[in-house]
Amino acid sequence: MILLLGASGYIGRTFASELRRRGHSFIPLTRGAFDYTRFDFLFDYLRTMRPFFLINAASYNGTGDPNADGEREKLMAANAILPQMIARVCLMTKTPWGHVSSGSIYTGAKVIQNEQFVVQKDLSQPEMLDLFEKHPKRFCGFSELDEPNFSFRTFPCNFYSGTKALAEEAISDIGHSYIWRLRLPFNDQDDPCNWLRRLRHETEVHDNINSFSHLEDCVKACLDLWQLRAPYGIYNVTNPGAMTTRQIADEMHRVLKIKPAVLSGTAGDAARLPESNCILDVSKLLKAGIKLRPVTEAFDDCFNRLRLTARNTGGLPPVARNQPTPAL
Repeated sequence: MILLLGASGYIGRTFASELRRRGHSFIPLTRGAFDYTRFDFLFDYLRTMRPFFLINAASYNGTGDPNADGEREKLMAANAILPQMIARVCLMTKTPWGHVSSGSIYTGAKVIQNEQFVVQKDLSQPEMLDLFEKHPKRFCGFSELDEPNFSFRTFPCNFYSGTKALAEEAISDIGHSYIWRLRLPFNDQDDPCNWLRRLRHETEVHDNINSFSHLEDCVKACLDLWQLRAPYGIYNVTNPGAMTTRQIADEMHRVLKIKPAVLSGTAGDAARLPESNCILDVSKLLKAGIKLRPVTEAFDDCFNRLRLTARNTGGLPPVARNQPTPAL
C-alpha cells in the first residue's frame, strides 16, 4: 500500500490518477481529512498502516505577496518544516518515500561562451534570448550536483524558492528518499497551478527561457524511478529541452488563437519580486532508464488537446482571476 500526502492538489491528483491507472493500492490523504502535519499523528499512522512507499505531493505556492499576513509562516511550514518532519517519521518507520520538490531553486543556465561554460543567471536579457533562438545547444542546464543558486544561501531569491531549497538541504541525508524536481508543471487540465493558466490569465508576460514539466509525463517518470528501484537521491524531472515564453505563446496563438503580450528584457526589473527562470539537466534521469518526450512535443500535444476540448465544449473554460501563479 502507498500513502499519498497532498492528494487533493494539482500534482497530488495526478499522482492519484496514475496510481489508479497502474493498479496500485494507495490511500490518498488530505489535511482536511487527516492532519498529517502533526508528527504524532503521522508516526502512529505509518506504524499502524505500514505503507511500503510514501509520496509527499503537499506544497504551498503562496499568494505572490510575501508580506501578506502569515504568508511566510505558511510557506515555511508547508515547504520546509513538513518535509523534514516526514523524513524523520519515514526514517523511524523504515518507510522509503518520494518528495516533490522544485527546479525554482535555480536561476539561469550554463552557457558556452568563448569555448567555456559560464553561468548566466538572467536569461531574460535580449542577448541571451537571441543567442538561445540561434544556438539553443549552447545552453546547458543545472544538474543534481550543482548547488542551488536561488536560495536563502544565495540571496536574493523569493521566499517560495528559499523554502524549497531549505527542504532539500534538510532531508537529503535522512533515510531512503527520492527528491523529484519538477519545473513549471503544465497540462491540459483547468487548474490554477497549471503554468499555462498564467499565459491565459495575464495580458502581459515576460519573455524568458525555462525547462518545463508536462505533469502526466513527469509523474509517470517519478513512479518509474521507484518501480525500477533506481538509486535514491535527487532527480531533475522535466521534459528534455527548453523553450522561451515567446515560443510557447506563439504556438498557443497558432493553435488556440490566444496570444498574450510577451515583453522582452524586463524580467530583471527591480520593482518585480525575484523570479526563478532556469534550465535543468535531465541526464541523470535518462541514465536511470527514464525517457520523456521533448518539451516541444509535450506542448504541441497539450495545445491540440485543448483545441479538441474547445471544439467539443464550445470554448475553453474561463480563467479564474486573482489566483496564485505556479511557482514550481
